[in-house]
Amino acid sequence: MDAAELGFEPAVSATGAPTARTSGATARATRSPRRRRRARSGGGLRRRLGAAAVLIAALCAMGGSYAMFAASSGAAGTGSSTADIEAGRQLYQVGCITCHGANLDGVKGNGPSIIGSGSASVYFQVSTGRMPLARQGAYAPRKEAKYNETQTEQLGAYIQSVGGGPTVPVGKLESSSAQIGKGGELFRLNCASCHGATFHGAPLSGGKIAPSLLDANDKQIYTAMLSGPENMPVFSDNTITPAQKKQIIGYIQTLKASQDPGGNGIARIGPVSEAIVIWVGGVGALMISILWIGARAR
Repeated sequence: MDAAELGFEPAVSATGAPTARTSGATARATRSPRRRRRARSGGGLRRRLGAAAVLIAALCAMGGSYAMFAASSGAAGTGSSTADIEAGRQLYQVGCITCHGANLDGVKGNGPSIIGSGSASVYFQVSTGRMPLARQGAYAPRKEAKYNETQTEQLGAYIQSVGGGPTVPVGKLESSSAQIGKGGELFRLNCASCHGATFHGAPLSGGKIAPSLLDANDKQIYTAMLSGPENMPVFSDNTITPAQKKQIIGYIQTLKASQDPGGNGIARIGPVSEAIVIWVGGVGALMISILWIGARAR
């Protein structure tokens, strides 16, 4: 009886030789591990490439998010043209290079490094006349500015382009009148201990002075908070947010512009009527006169 009559193909022929079916199965069994290894190898490569692509995409997304956040945090910086930077470079070489060096890294015995100070520090120091410095000392007093507003911005643009740092803010720097109370609270918490509750300033240790704020404009106060001149701490946007800085400035400028009701204020300790001053002074003068007359009579 042959295989066709049985209905199946035997694994071994009558002579003992393997049939075509068993030969094919054996060949497939021999080739199968190789194919599996190649499949596993190809699949592993695809997985590694996929993981690398996902990692690169995640890093790009994180970098982009950070760049967007860094660009949007704080006050907006001023844009600077190539012409402004070049004009600032020329001003720097004439008025600043002898103290701060050709590369902004300072000159020993003359001036400190200003790398990282940014255009904010330049604006505060130059617009208030503190720089160029007349002489070395513990305190740099405010004086008439040597450079005008345009030149000050050009100097800041050059120093910003070389050394980086906090930039000069733009736009409105005062909060609305509805937020004066919040600004007063922030001022008393962070500023009044040095500048005084009435903005007149106060002496500090080592011959240093916290200056008066009576002549400071919005931009000077803001850039001082960003740069921390002399003994003042730096109030970065992580410490005091841009909105809070504007609230502080709004409080300061509002109180400076307002008048004490009911008479002249004595360093803004409150409304003091002239009648009270006259009464106290008059009674004091009268008592002195009585004592003097009594002494002469004896």
